[in-house]
Amino acid sequence: MKRMTVPPALLARWQALAVRERQALMAAGAALAVLIVWQVAIAPAWTTWKQAPAQLRALETQTLQLQRMATEAHELKGQPPVDASQSAAALKAATERLGDKAKLSVIGDRATVTLTGATADQLRAWLQEVRQGARGRPVEVQLRRVDGGLSGTVVVSLPGAA
Repeated sequence: MKRMTVPPALLARWQALAVRERQALMAAGAALAVLIVWQVAIAPAWTTWKQAPAQLRALETQTLQLQRMATEAHELKGQPPVDASQSAAALKAATERLGDKAKLSVIGDRATVTLTGATADQLRAWLQEVRQGARGRPVEVQLRRVDGGLSGTVVVSLPGAA
């Protein structure tokens, strides 16, 4: 192993310093070393350690949500199929519950619902009813917030339509 040597000029300069100056330089060097170790090794680990519980809670919430969605999808898949007339009737009934906030247009296997000022809860309930009752799937959604409500269109694909 090769031993590291200090250049003679640097060694002479070091020895020319007063004891107090050498101690101050060694303290500054030690402080710099501690700072570097903190920045490179400890601070990132500390940050991760502090953020881990919140990230874990978020992941657990997402996992539960995905499990609920998988259960719902499994239940929907197990339901008996509906024909086009039943699907259209269920869609019409769900849309009528929105009152004057929704207008329905059905063409073939696609239905377009135009919303005007519906709340998010109303839209959520409507979508759930359409998925379960009419077996419809939203295929295109264009919504914007207007005066505390949602306005825009939702295109739904219906099963069994000709």
